[in-house]
Amino acid sequence: MSEIVVIGGGAAGCMAALTAAEQGVSVTLLERNPKLGRKLYITGKGRCNVTNHCTVQEMLQNVPGNSRFLTSAVTRFPPQQAEAFFEALGVPLKVERGNRVFPQSDKAADVIDALLRALRKARVDMVEDRATGLILEEGRIAGVKGERGRYPCKAAVIATGGVSYPLTGSTGDGYDFARELGHTIVEPRPSLVPLVAEQDFCARMQGLSLRNVAIQVKNSKKKSIYAEQGELLFTHFGLSGPLILSASAHMRSMDQEHYYVMLDLKPALDQEKLDGRILRDLDAGANKDFRHVLEGLVPRLMVPVVLELTDIPGDLKANSVTRAQRRRLVETLKGIRIDIAGPRPIAEAIITAGGVKTSEVDPHTMASKKVGGVFFAGEVLDVDAYTGGFNLQIAWSTGRAAGQGAAQAVCLAEEAEGYE
Repeated sequence: MSEIVVIGGGAAGCMAALTAAEQGVSVTLLERNPKLGRKLYITGKGRCNVTNHCTVQEMLQNVPGNSRFLTSAVTRFPPQQAEAFFEALGVPLKVERGNRVFPQSDKAADVIDALLRALRKARVDMVEDRATGLILEEGRIAGVKGERGRYPCKAAVIATGGVSYPLTGSTGDGYDFARELGHTIVEPRPSLVPLVAEQDFCARMQGLSLRNVAIQVKNSKKKSIYAEQGELLFTHFGLSGPLILSASAHMRSMDQEHYYVMLDLKPALDQEKLDGRILRDLDAGANKDFRHVLEGLVPRLMVPVVLELTDIPGDLKANSVTRAQRRRLVETLKGIRIDIAGPRPIAEAIITAGGVKTSEVDPHTMASKKVGGVFFAGEVLDVDAYTGGFNLQIAWSTGRAAGQGAAQAVCLAEEAEGYE
């Protein structure tokens, strides 16, 4: 019998299993996929953004909901310790824009291989099996049922992820286990997800990627809730790309609130300087059709859309463009409004918001307050963060806390048995 069974071989599960094994208890790690860490392979575009090089306070400021719940876990295993942990496992790291931390090799596989080596060294028993239920005795965990067998234990860590990217194995099993234990599940919703646009012009620019543009996201009261500069992608349904994924995490009430994006194509120029640039382009191509002059200002795929938004004829000669038309062009290039109809399906989200209600979990040990010997870690909990390595840091910190908590619970249980 293993003293601890960890369900889920993702980031949080691997950390929990490794931490518990380092405490000297026997651990079985159940993973339904043939390989551990399938979701890790696709984080950071396959480069694995392992954490963010920041302070505990900065880390928690990037958690929009339930950050207080994470204070203890993140303080005890902060980003600096996560960096030191991977460096010690033989994964040299580097810090990039936005303090994002990546392996120097730019290969997510190096992170996973390092975890795998550490788990083997710690003698964690890694078993390919899908957990199907929990075995309880006298209000405590006594084992885990799998498709291929039963796994008796004195403590169990549920680290099954959310419901985003189901092909990686995140299909919501952990929510079912938690419900069976009497836990409340905060309705899962997509976060870090592409957005569906109301306007059809996005689809007409499908595949167009814009760099160094700025966006502002506003709500129905015209209040700005997010502003940033970076990269954006037009798709057949609307908008995607790093800027949009980050913005979506701030749009937390898409079912109740209307949001729209204001896109600034020329953030480096104010309106006056942009007008001067347009004047020079019009003078230089005085006898050209306006549409050809416009190709020097925006990507070719965008020209028909800008013509439509400004209501300027494409075959109008550049030297005939009026001051009023030029004004409309400046205003359009500095602020294209794109209304958001909603998020793409949760299966396309990088992160699941929602999950096991945090008030029903001990923030120091990640222990269930409902059933003895059960612990939670990672995305199965109702915690999520913005992009930049913060979500993986949540996995490392909560996995560490759950592994320590589970190992301590086993030791206490064994002491109690010794007194009987």
